[in-house]
Amino acid sequence: MLALTVFAALSFGLWTPDLPLADLEFRYLQAPADLRSVGPWRLHVRDSGPRQAPVVVLVHGFGASLQTWDAWARGLSQTHRVIRLDLPGSGLSPPDPANDYTDARSLQLLLSLLDALDVSRASIVGHSMGGRIAWTFAAKHPERTDRLVLIAPDGFASAGFEYGKPMDVPASLSLMRHVLPKPLLRMSLKSAYAQPDHLSDALTTRYHDLLRAPGARQAMLERLKQTVLQEPEPMLRQIKAPTLLLWGEADAMIPVINARDYLQAIPGSRLLSWPGVGHLPQEEAAEVSLQAVVDFLR
Repeated sequence: MLALTVFAALSFGLWTPDLPLADLEFRYLQAPADLRSVGPWRLHVRDSGPRQAPVVVLVHGFGASLQTWDAWARGLSQTHRVIRLDLPGSGLSPPDPANDYTDARSLQLLLSLLDALDVSRASIVGHSMGGRIAWTFAAKHPERTDRLVLIAPDGFASAGFEYGKPMDVPASLSLMRHVLPKPLLRMSLKSAYAQPDHLSDALTTRYHDLLRAPGARQAMLERLKQTVLQEPEPMLRQIKAPTLLLWGEADAMIPVINARDYLQAIPGSRLLSWPGVGHLPQEEAAEVSLQAVVDFLR
């Protein structure tokens, strides 16, 4: 009985409810037109740069949002049309109406978005989980893919993942739907950054706010549960688009040593990496990594 009382008291003190969507849109939505209906989805999309320029699509990683590309979008939009989106259940995009977070659904979404924006071909850029979506798209839809940029991409089996099986998601993780104190989130985010000063209070607050969007935490759990990795080599070998790999050499989440698997599997691919940079070079080394992408796309 005492244990239950203590647990109830802790839970009440740490209870982290959703935030009203209107409040989040007031803080993080640049323009009402950035909320678009695309097929069955309602998506937060930012579309910048000259409309007749070559198109670049930026796909964020797990738990992130389109703001991770802010620095790159400013630079790339000088010469490219830059399209970035919040995946369903991330940022300001509501959860998937079919509760479907499989990679196949993500590819369907990207195709629908390109069609809705009247884009026949684009260079695809993906980070981490978004990298897996990006290289899968490039392999299955070469007719829609110009070039491919993969930033610490996901896709090869690691601890907790086996090919052909969904991830074993700990039951304790489901508590985050109700309990997500900001200090705990900050501790979790630290592993993504090699430079502690980069994880500012403002950045932590943005992550915390957007994870409290209605349905966002449940969507994250569903995305984990529905992730089923397949042997990546056969599909990677099908990629025809010129491919650039970018990696932080201090990446503690997907180590740079993983790059050799992609280099061996993707014909003609090449790697650029930077010391002292963690899992998010587009944030921690924005200037140098942006220049690498500009040079590659040029």
